[in-house]
Amino acid sequence: MTTQVAAVFGVGPGLGAAVARRFAREGHAVALLARGEAAAREVRADIQKEGGRAEVFTADAGDAGSVSAAFSRISAELGAPEVLVYNAGAFHVASVLELDPATFEAAWRTNCLGGFLCAREVLPAMLERGRGTLLFSGATASLRGGARFAGLAVGKFGLRALAQSLAREVGPQGIHVAHVVIDGMIDTPRVRGMAPERSTATLLSPEDLAETYWQLHRQPASAWTQELDVRPAGEKF
Repeated sequence: MTTQVAAVFGVGPGLGAAVARRFAREGHAVALLARGEAAAREVRADIQKEGGRAEVFTADAGDAGSVSAAFSRISAELGAPEVLVYNAGAFHVASVLELDPATFEAAWRTNCLGGFLCAREVLPAMLERGRGTLLFSGATASLRGGARFAGLAVGKFGLRALAQSLAREVGPQGIHVAHVVIDGMIDTPRVRGMAPERSTATLLSPEDLAETYWQLHRQPASAWTQELDVRPAGEKF
């Protein structure tokens, strides 16, 4: 039996790592994609320690050449991905007048363009097989803009539109496309450092979120979810 490959773009110490470990536990070979290698190498070590297979691939999500080169390596070393989880993100809190055009564009490239570039890399093989899964990580900012959040919301709006367009375009050909609206803060060391007083009830568990991604991948085609929102019980909405 051929080992299925899952490509996770945006592997850090939070959700990306948890998703990678979850798919590895189910027997997937996991391509760990990130701009830098340090965090991804730690995740690879964790997966290998549990008997799984994972490899690290560096790429700039917003650069077409970098993304293409990374996926060429993935196909050569692991095989064509059957699952893509696009979890890369850039977060700049600033007013429109404070944001310089280069920073704004860089955030859009990571939050939106990267999802488009990655989808273009994995879709040909998925369409040839007649199956595949594309999962995109959204945020509260995917649904509404906020003061000082233009640098995030514009890209996240675009990523959501991409997911909707792809679902209608390739869903009938066997490709499951889903967008996950993460409405809350994820429990990571960075968040704990920023807000040590926050209760666990107000934070999203990376492992529980990863389970949601796995369940989306496993959904039968007769009952696919295109979008869902997740939040901790203590989050106001």
